[in-house]
Amino acid sequence: MVDKTSTGSELNTVPVSRRASFNLRDSHTRRLKPFNSGDIKILLLENKAGYQVEFHTKALDKATLIEKIKDVHAVGIRKCCPMPNKLLTIGCFCIGTNQVNLSYAASRGISVFNSPFSNSRSVAELVIAEIILLARQLGDRSREMHEGVWNKVSKKCYEIRGKTLGIVGYGHIGTQLGVLAESLGMNVIWFDILPVMPIGMSRNTDTLDELLGQADFVSLHVPETPETKNMIGARELALMKAGLIPDQRALSESLQSGHLGGAAVDVYPSEPLANGPGFDSPLRNCPNTLLTPHIGGSTEEAQRMIGVEVATAITKYINTGATVNAVNFAECDLRAIPSSDLTTVRIVNVHQNVPGVLRQINNILADYNVNKQISDSKGDVAYFMADVTVNDQKEISTIYEEITGIQENIITRVLF
Repeated sequence: MVDKTSTGSELNTVPVSRRASFNLRDSHTRRLKPFNSGDIKILLLENKAGYQVEFHTKALDKATLIEKIKDVHAVGIRKCCPMPNKLLTIGCFCIGTNQVNLSYAASRGISVFNSPFSNSRSVAELVIAEIILLARQLGDRSREMHEGVWNKVSKKCYEIRGKTLGIVGYGHIGTQLGVLAESLGMNVIWFDILPVMPIGMSRNTDTLDELLGQADFVSLHVPETPETKNMIGARELALMKAGLIPDQRALSESLQSGHLGGAAVDVYPSEPLANGPGFDSPLRNCPNTLLTPHIGGSTEEAQRMIGVEVATAITKYINTGATVNAVNFAECDLRAIPSSDLTTVRIVNVHQNVPGVLRQINNILADYNVNKQISDSKGDVAYFMADVTVNDQKEISTIYEEITGIQENIITRVLF
């Protein structure tokens, strides 16, 4: 029995054991393997399943990264990196995927996975801490004490109980934040462009302006898009009692003038590539302003969960072809193959999403027993999976060669 896979027109064959391996959760299902697992090369950057894993605790310079990445099948990243010819999947060990050209990756048959949920609690807890710190001006008091200044004041220092928190973007982080804020006695209002079910006693506002006018504290939790860039400017600041993550220069002016009572910022339009000197912002040295280096999700718990979630998705994709939770592929999966079935192989195909390709694939498989199949598309790329009964190596090679011969084929893999 052989394992086969290809990221182009070449078929790689590696002898493997005919013996079935067993899923630990269900001894009646067969665990698929795309290669001899020792041939899989994975590059992990910035802090296993029998694969060849190269691990780096820090980001690499561009020249070194290009050299390291050229022969790998999977890469785990935080920042952007070039894409090698053999690459099958990219794991973004974070929430965002801005560091990856998703459409280009899809066009090359490269699936991209991230971890959109794992650090939601960590970020929400940091925001709660910042709200309390701002309400009591603790950042300024701490700095003054370190400078030897005793400045015991109560003016413009407040409890957060009974105050209104406005959340812009009521997603995974926003909802967690709302729950925590309500438990501290805050009133929660939120605005989102999508219809969302409110949690607890929170309520939505019809417009962003309405939220800004009512809230004592405002927290933004939106993705970086052309629509959200600088979504809080001078006009919006004039409506606010307090603000978070708006246009930084306008925010600086509002803080310096005293219109806003304080701000806490963790994400910036431009961020240094490495720790150390080099950070600059018009918000530096503004009164009652907390600046943190994008550490909202930087907790041991969040990083552990992110690592597990992304690594699990990558391993499952390589081993079974499942694209559940992929960012740039349609989400497809098939139920496991019974452990007693040693004649079934799984065909995994990525192709251009144009009319007629699925018909060509089904015509190729028409002479075989197809146990189950699924197909879906996302944008210009379509994804296809099928479990097919075969009699020998020759039939596997024939199926592989005919499907890869389709003009619109991007990548075809055969899993055992």
